[in-house]
Amino acid sequence: MSAKSLLLSLFCTLGFAASSHAADLQPLLVANQKSTIKVLLEVSGELKNVPYDIQFSEFPAAAPLGEALNAGAVDIGALGDAPYVFALGAGAPIKVVSIVHAEGRYTTAILAPKDSPLNNASDLKGKRIVTTRGSIGHFLAIKALRSAGLSTQDVQFIYLLPSESRILLDNGSADAWSTWDPYTTISTTQNQAKVLVSGEKLLTNHLYFAATSQAIANKRQQLDDFIARVDRAYRWTNAHPEEYAAAQARVTGLPLDVHIAVAKGTHMQPVQIDDQVIGGLQTTADIYQQEGILNKHIDVSQGFDKSFNAKRAPLNQASR
Repeated sequence: MSAKSLLLSLFCTLGFAASSHAADLQPLLVANQKSTIKVLLEVSGELKNVPYDIQFSEFPAAAPLGEALNAGAVDIGALGDAPYVFALGAGAPIKVVSIVHAEGRYTTAILAPKDSPLNNASDLKGKRIVTTRGSIGHFLAIKALRSAGLSTQDVQFIYLLPSESRILLDNGSADAWSTWDPYTTISTTQNQAKVLVSGEKLLTNHLYFAATSQAIANKRQQLDDFIARVDRAYRWTNAHPEEYAAAQARVTGLPLDVHIAVAKGTHMQPVQIDDQVIGGLQTTADIYQQEGILNKHIDVSQGFDKSFNAKRAPLNQASR
């Protein structure tokens, strides 16, 4: 056999081995809240040439998503500060493998009707605040009250889902609504709601991608690749907000201008898992325990895997 033929045979063998290895990779089960992650990856082109199957499961909110992670029904999903603390508190065998920071004026906010006499957190004393229990909106309300020298005993909380919460704010059954985007943008653009408190400085505004211990042990390659795709996808949305907004609008049914406002007003950036990040989440857990929302101390440091900080390359990078 000539040297040329030998090299050709070797390349074919290696190519077959690589494709067989990719085919052997188990599917990655991704928890998807209202199609957010799926749309993100689709519109950015990151669902092309994936050497394993990504199977998305839909969840209406963070709480049932956390329950699915706890049950091992999915491999990975994204949760905000508060929902992740609750998942850890429930004993979920999960660890954060990636973090994305959302920077934007109305990523989280406490809103009041446009003609409300309320203007800031201090004005909330004795008022009714509607929010979703255990959500990032709930935590923002607690932090805002504390920043004004108030406590949760100084207000009346009404716990509802976002769709119901907006109705209460609009009809006067609640004085304020503590929530997050896109609901903040919908209310400020469509109803001219006023922002009493922005969560920009009070909260970490991190999105935690948490994977089950079983997935970390058995699907490390898929997780590394998936996280790399998500990182690139978010960077893509920063540069293409209108395309991203249009893709979201087709799925959510919300007005295009709402999604454009959110996309243009929010910058997404991956951040490292470090002691500062872990300490920030520990503060969240401690405050919930102090408020009696959690009945035990939670050491959140057990819920992070720093090994995923290593630079990740997609499995098919050579073909991209």
